[in-house]
Formats: sequence, structure tokens, C-alpha cells
Amino acid sequence: MKILMTLAAAIAFAGGIPAIAAPIGGQATTGAPAATATATTTTTAQAGGQATGSATSSAQAGPAGVTASTDDYRLGAADKVRILIFDEPSLSGEFFVNANGKLSLPLIGDVQAAGVTTTALAGNIQRKLADGYLKEPRVSIDVLTFRPFYILGEVNKPGEYPYSSGLTVLNAVATAEGFTYRASKKTVIIKHAGEAEEEKVSLTPDLRVRPGDTIRIRERLF
Repeated sequence: MKILMTLAAAIAFAGGIPAIAAPIGGQATTGAPAATATATTTTTAQAGGQATGSATSSAQAGPAGVTASTDDYRLGAADKVRILIFDEPSLSGEFFVNANGKLSLPLIGDVQAAGVTTTALAGNIQRKLADGYLKEPRVSIDVLTFRPFYILGEVNKPGEYPYSSGLTVLNAVATAEGFTYRASKKTVIIKHAGEAEEEKVSLTPDLRVRPGDTIRIRERLF
């Protein structure tokens, strides 16, 4: 037995592999450690940099220094907006469009707002600030609250109600506690803010209300 173990050790040594003697019936195990590896990456940081660059490119694609929301909405009296002048907190704030359709702003005074989109208004404010007040001003405008709508006629609680985005005529009727039993549910009369004439339209589930609208629910004909 000693001869066999000595012979096995000599063979292992000749092959360049160190061996550990094992009990009879066991197996020899090599002393080579198991291979392990770890890897770290900086893709998170790099991805963040790329996202920042994309956002910058997107901002640069629009008018220089002007951002705005609700681009197609035209402001009117009683709308409330938030105006941010970047890096100028004393000039920023929340403002109501007054009864004359204007905003009274620091430094530049009254600015026409009624009938103007937020994009156009931001551009007007930017130009006024750049005219002797600030160098390359950047202006952002958000509509915070819209002017109310009015609902009259055959509803249970006619009156003035706050407008919310996406409001339909049926939503407006529900806000006014529903139709009376005499109400016509086929057509409705709507007068848009700033327009002189009323319009008779079919009452459909997706008929939208605009800020400042006056809705009139007629009595049905028996």
C-alpha cells in the first residue's frame, strides 16, 4: 500500500499537479482554486448623461427660451397662470387674467393675455424682458385654473361651475345635479366665450365644453 501511494504521488508530481492524499476508497482533489469573476459597469451613469443630452436637444428644437403647456388654448379673463422666469424667482409667480384681458407683471407691466395662446404669451413676455431688462430670458407658462362655465335652463341647479379639462356637456349637467323632467335631451344651446351668437348642437356623449362657455338646456316639446 505504501508503495502504491508513493507511486501515485510521484506520478502527480511528474504531471505538475500537486495532490492531496485521500483515505482508501477516496479521491484526490487538486489544489487549484475555482475560477470566479465579477464585473462592474457605468452604464447607469452613461445612460443618464445620454438622457440629459436628449432632453436638451428636444428643448432646443422649439423656440429659443420658450416652453409652454396647453399650446392651443386661448386664455381669457379669470384664467390663472403660473409664469416662471428661469433664475429670476422675484419675477415669477401666479397671476390672474384681469377683466381687461391683461396680466400685470413685474418690470414690464400689463401684457395682453386674453385671446392669446400660452406659447404666444411666453414669447411676448420674453421679448419684453429682453428689451432692456434681462439677457436671454427663458419663460415657462402653465394654466393652473380655467375660467368657469355657466349652465342654465332645465337643470336642477343652474349656475356657475369650475371648469376641468376634458369636461363634456353631460358632465356639466351632472355637476348641476342633472336634467329636470322637462329637459330636452336631444339638443343643447352653447355660447362660447367671446362669441356673440349661440349655437344649437346635437347633445352627444362626447360633446365638449370650453372654458367660459354658457350652456343652455331647453325645455322639450311635448
